[in-house]
Amino acid sequence: MNALTRFDRSDDLFPEMFRRFARSAPLADVAPTDIRIDVTENDKDYQVRAEIPGAKKEDIRVTVDGNFVSISTEVKKEKEEKSGGRVLVRETCYGSASRGFSLAHEVDSKAVVAKLDDGILKLTLPKLEGAAARAITVQ
Repeated sequence: MNALTRFDRSDDLFPEMFRRFARSAPLADVAPTDIRIDVTENDKDYQVRAEIPGAKKEDIRVTVDGNFVSISTEVKKEKEEKSGGRVLVRETCYGSASRGFSLAHEVDSKAVVAKLDDGILKLTLPKLEGAAARAITVQ
């Protein structure tokens, strides 16, 4: 009996495609639906670049617990068009997104630096000294 199964990329394609179509066009432009991240590492720290379009810095929350990093945001936007004192159109949209991930080393949460520039959150996550991985000799 063969225990191998064939990997079919279309299994992942259709749920993602329907999820994208389910979003309304105006809401997708205003409220974040996904936080996309890039993580790089060097000897001293991790650098995270997270895309959070439409979010203000006061609406972004970053938490660090050991080696787990969490980014969350909530966007509220209201647009109102009046004509002669009557409201003709009111477009209110609220959205939230969150993303969490684990790193190989613990992070020094007291030295984390976070900057938001044009919808891009840049995090510098210094590695905690003494938390480096070490090889253990088996006896």
